[in-house]
Amino acid sequence: MNPAFMESIESPNDMLVDTDDLLAEHENEKDDVAIIDPDSDAETPLRADNYEAMKELVLPPLQEQPEVICDGEYTWNIEGWRTMPRREHGPVFEVGGFPWRVLMFPFGNNVDHASFYLEQGYPDNKPPDDFVCCVQFGLVLWNPNAPEIFTHHTAHHRFTKEEGDWGFTRFVELRKLWTQPWDGTGRFLVESESANMTAYVRIVKDETGVLWHNFQNYDSKKETGYVGLKNQGATCYLNSLIQSLYFTNAFRKAVYQIPTQEEESLGNSAYTLQRLFYQLQTSNGPVGTNELTKSFGWETRHIFEQQDVQELSRKLMERMEEKMKGTEAENVLPKLFCGKVRTYISCINVEYESRRVEDFWDVQLNVSGNKNIEDSFKDYIQVETMDGENQYFAGDEFKLQDARKGVIFETFPEVLHLQLKRFQYDIDHDAMMKINDRYEFPETFDAAPYLSDDADRSESWEYQLHGVLVHSGDLNAGHYYAFIKPAKDGWFYKYDDDKVTKATMREVLEDNYGGEYVVNGQIQMSKASTPIMRQNSAYMLVYIRKSRLDSVLLPVTQDDTPAHLQKKLDQEAAIREAKKKEREEQHLYLGVRVITEDTYHAHGGTDLTTFDGDHTQDPAAARYYRMLRKSTIRQLIEKVAEDTGVDPKRLRLWSMVNRQNKTTRPDVPLVDPNQSIEEAHQRLVGSKTAELRLWAETADEVAADGEGIWPTQPNLTNGAAHKTDLIVLFLKFFDPETQTLSGAGNIYISREKKVEDLVPAILKKMGWPERTPSGDKLTLRLFEEIKPTMIEPMKGKQSLKAAELQDGDIVCFQKVPDGKGSESDRESISSRTNYLDRIEDARQFYDFLVHKRTVKFHPHPTRTINPEAYEVFELTLSAKHSYDQVCAKIGEKLGVDSTHIRLWTVNATSGHVKTTVKRGQSQTLQTILNPPYSTFSNNNQRSDALYFEVLEISLSELDTKKALRVLWLSEGLTKEEFVDVLVPKNGTVEDLITALVKKAQLEDEAKAGPIRVYEIHSNKIHKELPRTHTVVSITEYVQLVAERIPKEDIEATGTDYMQAFHFQNEPNKAHGIPFKFRIVENEKFSDTKKRLETRLGIKGKNFEKIKFAVVRRASYSKPVYLNDDDIIWDVATHDDDMLGLDHVDRTRVIRNGVGDLFLK
Repeated sequence: MNPAFMESIESPNDMLVDTDDLLAEHENEKDDVAIIDPDSDAETPLRADNYEAMKELVLPPLQEQPEVICDGEYTWNIEGWRTMPRREHGPVFEVGGFPWRVLMFPFGNNVDHASFYLEQGYPDNKPPDDFVCCVQFGLVLWNPNAPEIFTHHTAHHRFTKEEGDWGFTRFVELRKLWTQPWDGTGRFLVESESANMTAYVRIVKDETGVLWHNFQNYDSKKETGYVGLKNQGATCYLNSLIQSLYFTNAFRKAVYQIPTQEEESLGNSAYTLQRLFYQLQTSNGPVGTNELTKSFGWETRHIFEQQDVQELSRKLMERMEEKMKGTEAENVLPKLFCGKVRTYISCINVEYESRRVEDFWDVQLNVSGNKNIEDSFKDYIQVETMDGENQYFAGDEFKLQDARKGVIFETFPEVLHLQLKRFQYDIDHDAMMKINDRYEFPETFDAAPYLSDDADRSESWEYQLHGVLVHSGDLNAGHYYAFIKPAKDGWFYKYDDDKVTKATMREVLEDNYGGEYVVNGQIQMSKASTPIMRQNSAYMLVYIRKSRLDSVLLPVTQDDTPAHLQKKLDQEAAIREAKKKEREEQHLYLGVRVITEDTYHAHGGTDLTTFDGDHTQDPAAARYYRMLRKSTIRQLIEKVAEDTGVDPKRLRLWSMVNRQNKTTRPDVPLVDPNQSIEEAHQRLVGSKTAELRLWAETADEVAADGEGIWPTQPNLTNGAAHKTDLIVLFLKFFDPETQTLSGAGNIYISREKKVEDLVPAILKKMGWPERTPSGDKLTLRLFEEIKPTMIEPMKGKQSLKAAELQDGDIVCFQKVPDGKGSESDRESISSRTNYLDRIEDARQFYDFLVHKRTVKFHPHPTRTINPEAYEVFELTLSAKHSYDQVCAKIGEKLGVDSTHIRLWTVNATSGHVKTTVKRGQSQTLQTILNPPYSTFSNNNQRSDALYFEVLEISLSELDTKKALRVLWLSEGLTKEEFVDVLVPKNGTVEDLITALVKKAQLEDEAKAGPIRVYEIHSNKIHKELPRTHTVVSITEYVQLVAERIPKEDIEATGTDYMQAFHFQNEPNKAHGIPFKFRIVENEKFSDTKKRLETRLGIKGKNFEKIKFAVVRRASYSKPVYLNDDDIIWDVATHDDDMLGLDHVDRTRVIRNGVGDLFLK
């Protein structure tokens, strides 16, 4: 619809269809009109009064192919067109038991076209609340005197109570009705102000309940009984996999059996998966996967990156299998998902066969070149004949023999995951591409033909389709969703993130075969006359063995879910419900924060309290009360009295006022205890703050009836006011001995008194004698805390009135040591402050409070010597501290030399080490934690934490060294150890090896053998470094690896070496540590493997699982797998040939740099 017409178009629901956007019509309007040409030899033109022929024209087959319930048509004879009102309805007619009518705007619905719509025809335009009808319809406007002249449009719509009309705002231009004859006819569409409008209505069956649904206010749980998963950003692939696993009921039940009651941590992926499954089971709305992805160790950026679904599935299975060890579910996953496949080479003419049996958790089927999964399975198990020059060496007994080579399945699992290889490398485009070829898969198939002859066939190997995981889009951008059949019998459902809908078998099968886009049997063509390819196609299929359907899809009841999980989630649900209720009732309540005597005594900072603190965590924070707005001040006093243990008669509340200097101080007492909280808030602060802030004063004296006696009383009952010059002052005591500042209560004093008169009042308040033990007069130094950054000394002879003191002002005092002068007029202390020394003056301490920073220090996890010896600790420091002063405080805390400490910043997102802090003369704690300008290295860093590293040498000496991290290999290649070494910047690899031997406490080269160093990049050797190579030229983009040169390699020449690396399935998926390996001329690979076993340090079954291949260094080259009788010297004929070790990546490193998917 054209948005320009939205506001002015009149329609019950504004759902108006424009021909340009939503109609299946001819390319131009002329084609919509039949033209009579008497001289033409063409066939008889179509006439609008030929209703059956017109129905075929205006009601073409639909893409969704819904079942037709009934058809009908009705013709409205329109008379007096020019005299009709702006809006007119045709007569009501019935089709399929529903009333219909045509809505007409004869002069256009605010456009220069006549407008026509099909509308429900219920009386008073009020259909039933449950009115739903899916309709395909066509409207034909024609000349009753010349039926060959007509125009038509067609559409389909889901009619509901809310959307009761649908049609065409621009049905036909007004100028074409009666002012412009149709080409070559000399006649008009509307003659004598009359025309016919025929409505063709076809009611179709809504099998799924969502045909042409707009999904506004759609409730998945209500409509289907199931809920979806929220998409965090690009996690639709995860959602489709999770739903598939969730509806594999035996898997869900096994996950519930993992004992997590002792580890209810959101860092435990088994626990978070249990929580997710339980929420899918019980929730009424879509469930989030945030907890699960966080337990994987994913950061924010990773949820916006689409991962490999097959890899994610395998890693999730591995993790759950590991968690199930030692539980009753220990063998459930292999039983459900694991089958066995045999790789064999069988001699044709002699009885000799080499075979290897391996487990598989999914089967990868080729899509390219195959029409369906049956073809793919045949392709998978096809037999290769080894003859001629490619004969197989069958040992010394049989020598070279003709043989058959292939794979065959020994068993299939109960739940068979088929990965369709939709994404493959395209050599022409030199990139990974999506294969959109048509590829069919059945609802059931028999896997028996692909089993070995000796397989157990006592049960049928027929499989039933359980799930189809679909990818829509191309390699770089797309969307994932799933079709799953939750029960043995019944419907498939489409799980598209947070939406769940019923699905037809056509949607499950045909729509996901891929290939050309076909509508009503016709291949759709692009403007370039090439077939339009479907963007959505299946990439993973889930089949369940028919004979095991009952055990795989067994019911999972409330009793199967762990009790502790139910309890925890029910508690969380109750808390959420309480918070929701609190939000809903928020308008009835007002927050009140109250400063009490105990909070002020505990306060050690500036002003009177911390209003944004939590009193349950910080005793100095103001107490918080959530009060009904209509409750009274008296009720609030009773609550405060109950919390503080004070008689409510002794409490009086004062309002707080925000002063211009950004401080908050008491203003006036509240004298009417019956005043409501809302009235007090409006009268005192209006709408300036969302909460009411008060001070609770405690009376020192009480009357006979227990009521508090107040030094000042603002109002009497007759309305007259006391005339008093008393003011209330707050006291704070700075104690140099304990280096603390604390609240000391409040006192009343006349404004006419002098500052020095405060001293006896303070002594009385504190309970101190007038003289010291030595007999000298106890003197105090007084300061006024005007604001946190303005602490002024008070003059003893000055009156309080002249000092401009008023209610709520703060006086800070400290004792003056014997012989240190009087309490008044002191010279300002030096601004040069060393915060590492004892603070003797209150002003210094206030300055410290303003710049105080509490910083958490963590030992560097890899660089610190013995990091386990150091605990995480916090230090309260000044932002003015220099780099050296911060290190001195750390050194004092740890008992180490402060010159041997180096600081590192913390990544705010991951909490990992970010970068080193440069030591400089102008560097302070403030500039370290909050750099004055942003750079790539300091953005996104924590402002309250640092890592520290304890060095072996001083930081100044370190500046002359280059820090290098070396991966030291010992015991073959199985034991890896990272060693950080420092080498002079002008040093060589020789110096690097010397430092490595010393740091790792290795035997020297003379005794244990020489050491070699090489660089690796992308899990492949980049180059071996000669000993004279300078360390300054080693970049941070490569990994250094060092190892003892094997004895057999010492005498070898350069041509005897071959670089070896590890990969999984495809050579571009490299992993692990590469190495150099010596090859021997004329050595059979069976013997070579024995040396490899020794070299790798891997034995037994783990070594047997490795498949060896020769791989060209060029990217995406196809590996040539080696047999025992091959001679690697002869196979590897090119200089850039490498030895590839194909096996599962046990290090679980993701190629996109995330690190481990499962960190916890």
